Amino acid sequence: MKLVRVSAMVAKAIVAIALVSIMAGCSVYSLPGSQPAPVEPQAKPAPPASQPAQTPVTPTSPGAAPDPNANNAYGALLQQAEQARSKGDYEQALSLLERAQRIDPDSGEVYLHLARTYQAKGDVGMQRATAERGLLYCDGSSECNALRALSR
Repeated sequence: MKLVRVSAMVAKAIVAIALVSIMAGCSVYSLPGSQPAPVEPQAKPAPPASQPAQTPVTPTSPGAAPDPNANNAYGALLQQAEQARSKGDYEQALSLLERAQRIDPDSGEVYLHLARTYQAKGDVGMQRATAERGLLYCDGSSECNALRALSR
């Protein structure tokens, strides 16, 4: 019985000493009169020999015209989606159109293609919801009229 108590006390003492040692190692306290270790100044990286001129990026406002190159970026995706839809591969068409939408999320044209694909697939709910959302972004009267027709 005494042996158990003694070993328990020794274990507690070891744990206490270990905790004190760990905490002392984390201490930032230094003795009075002692100086901290010197710190080497970091060298600043040298600027590159020639920096290309950077054109400032201006944020576009909601009423601003879309980037003319954006259509080139997703135009091929729209064509591929049209081909997949004409073959009846609606899932592939939707996948391609979603990629186009990630490129230009404010394109009424992409919403129009999406709504037409949902219509061909027979998903009237998604057709209407997509067309209604596209009405927020349409920029031509024919595009807006087509989206209005699909939203009914």
